[in-house]
Amino acid sequence: MRWRRAARIGFGMVLWAVVAFCLTATIVPHYLDRIYYRGPASGHFDGRHFFNPDGEDPVRITARLLWRQLVSDPDRPRWPEHVAVTPSKPPARVEGGAMLTTWVGHATLLVQADGLNILTDPVWSESAGPIGLGPSRVADPGIRFEDLPRIDLVLVSHNHYDHMDLATLKRLWQRDRPLIVTSLGNDGVIAEAGVPARALDWGQRVTLRPGIDAVVTRSHHWDSRWLADRNRALWSSFVVTLPGGNFFFAGDTGLGDGKWPAEAAALGPIRLAAIPIGAFRFEEGQMANGSHIGPEGAIRVWNGLGRPRAIPIHWGTFRLSREGYDTPPRMLDAMLRCGGADPGRFAAVRIGAPVAIAPLGSPPPVPDFAAIEACHKAGRFAALR
Repeated sequence: MRWRRAARIGFGMVLWAVVAFCLTATIVPHYLDRIYYRGPASGHFDGRHFFNPDGEDPVRITARLLWRQLVSDPDRPRWPEHVAVTPSKPPARVEGGAMLTTWVGHATLLVQADGLNILTDPVWSESAGPIGLGPSRVADPGIRFEDLPRIDLVLVSHNHYDHMDLATLKRLWQRDRPLIVTSLGNDGVIAEAGVPARALDWGQRVTLRPGIDAVVTRSHHWDSRWLADRNRALWSSFVVTLPGGNFFFAGDTGLGDGKWPAEAAALGPIRLAAIPIGAFRFEEGQMANGSHIGPEGAIRVWNGLGRPRAIPIHWGTFRLSREGYDTPPRMLDAMLRCGGADPGRFAAVRIGAPVAIAPLGSPPPVPDFAAIEACHKAGRFAALR
């Protein structure tokens, strides 16, 4: 009978659909939950996953947050579709005790000193996400890739797409063969692009030449390429020890217990620091979140580092949160002034503009954090959305 044959076919299709669903539910999570690192447990690794030793979970992704980020958030401030950038062409090397830095955009910074060319979290791709699905650039890179000098050292803070761009790392490796230093587990991700990297734990270092080390230092963040593989690799900041004063790169970080900047400063006086100030607001009025410091947290990090010359990063390139395009640097300036600090020591720079870093000198006075808090309570920053 036709109806029986149709019923058998229908039952078979349903059965195969159930089998396919069960296989998908069984296999896919294991595929997405990649194991990037195996090693002994420590104060920030439980044998399976890394964690922040202060115990705070830095991010809670909710359905409402995803909906507002991806589909609809009519109240968030507007961003420009495109920001004009004038790219620069850096010198081949910087010698003689000078230091030159150029902000390429987001967390990508070129630092040149002592004949060494350092690149942080290099991203030259047009979008920050898997297969081109992430946020798109509003600002082109401040240095054309073909105008980059030969790169000696690349620092990769963690595996989020706006910080670990495998396409760019592959181009750099094929062109320059730089030393790529990252934290535990991320070498496995970078290897997917056919690129070798040196993965270290917090506190470990690799020597480039006498007096110049790349040291992996603590930060407060999390890791994931697919959501299901959360915290299978470690996140970090870095200190590069240099004869004329160290370079500190915060990577991507929340404040956490706030003790880690002093740990980095203990490695020697810092001449230049790259500190994130953006992507801090996911709810109206929010001044920080567990994953990202806002301007106030950035000032606390800057203070813990000894108040060196600092470049604000992690703003104005990819839209990742709800604050306005230039809210982070305007709020940073307002807070520094409110706290009686010199805003010129930690001031926004233009993407692509070379900045000469002065030699080490006496640090400026400690900002008045009580005054900054009083300004906040008085509503002085409320208009900065």
